[in-house]
Amino acid sequence: MDVDLRKVRYFVAVAEELHFGRAAERLHIAQPVLSRQIRALEDELKVQLFVRTKRATELTAAGRQLLEDARPLLASAEAARRRVVLAARGPKTFTIGFMPGITVTAAVRAFTGQHPGLTIELLRTTWEDQVEVLHDGRADVSIVRLPIDQQGLTVRPLFDEPRVAMLPADHRLAGKPSIEISDLADEHLLQHPDAVPEWRDIASELRDGLPRPVPTLHNVEEKLEHVAAGNGISILPLSTASFYTRPDVVSVPVDDLGPNHVCLAWTATRRSKAVQDFADIAIRVLKS
Repeated sequence: MDVDLRKVRYFVAVAEELHFGRAAERLHIAQPVLSRQIRALEDELKVQLFVRTKRATELTAAGRQLLEDARPLLASAEAARRRVVLAARGPKTFTIGFMPGITVTAAVRAFTGQHPGLTIELLRTTWEDQVEVLHDGRADVSIVRLPIDQQGLTVRPLFDEPRVAMLPADHRLAGKPSIEISDLADEHLLQHPDAVPEWRDIASELRDGLPRPVPTLHNVEEKLEHVAAGNGISILPLSTASFYTRPDVVSVPVDDLGPNHVCLAWTATRRSKAVQDFADIAIRVLKS
């Protein structure tokens, strides 16, 4: 059975809004049309995707599974569309994604010298979208910080750098020349615990079964605002910490904390000469 991507897009809108009226407004279509399209999708799949009551709209187990599968499916379709359009226009633009704290100037200059006819664009990414920009076609290559989901990607190591603890300026450890990860056992980490497994393994709040919620943070600036306010601590790569300095937050080296691994990534299906040329340059220039 062929899946209609338009119906899948409609489904994702409803699944994210959990409200047919808001989803219809977001999609700029009438609500009865949206309802018919969702019913048609359910008929095609022979499953119920939503449970609708007068009070709420909720996903069924089948709906939750489809939402998990639909997002990468739509991203892949959009990436394919973008690549087709770019192929029709010719290779005129090359977009490089990069994470905060990473300087790509030397690699970009060398690459531009090899490809003077290309327009080079730079795209600042975050922990949330550093891989997504590759899958949806927004970037040709992306300089990423591990860990990432490497499925469908080609990943090449560039360099490692130390990670430091970001603390409020009046924190009890702020004046230390260095600390150990065990010194942070009673602190609240403003990141997903899996991002700092060394902290996860010794954290008091996890050991006691009382994990505190982590606020949704979209960038380094928001993270440091929470640190400065005393809401928790954060672990950052040294270059990022050095770039985002402020008087009410200090960085402290952590002696037994492993380094952050910086890599270059691109989608495994990409075979263009420009991608390979940039990879060769980045590995040579940024490693040094």
